[in-house]
Amino acid sequence: QVRLVESGGGLVQPGGSLRLSCAASGLIYSWDAMGWYRQAPGKQRELVATLTKSDVAKYADSVKGRFTISRGKAANTVSLQMNNLKPVDSAVYYCNVALAIGDYWGQGTQVTVSS
Repeated sequence: QVRLVESGGGLVQPGGSLRLSCAASGLIYSWDAMGWYRQAPGKQRELVATLTKSDVAKYADSVKGRFTISRGKAANTVSLQMNNLKPVDSAVYYCNVALAIGDYWGQGTQVTVSS
């Protein structure tokens, strides 16, 4: 059974930084991509950043230059370093893993940017 566990969310002031981590377990197949999506109240879930198995990163325009996605030290983990956070970045952030058999999602972690 595929399971994704996210950590690292919280409350931060504008201009601050947070680091999100996601660990995937129960993977029988290697993943095609891992990444992060977010959903703010009243809005659709949107892509934040993804990383392919070939280490090709893709970012939403709104986070380019501020967020960095990378592999974690442990296998099947990814991290999202978020710098210069803005109030508009406030949302529930979801980890996603794309497998040949389909996509899987974590339960989400809240990120709130407020003074």
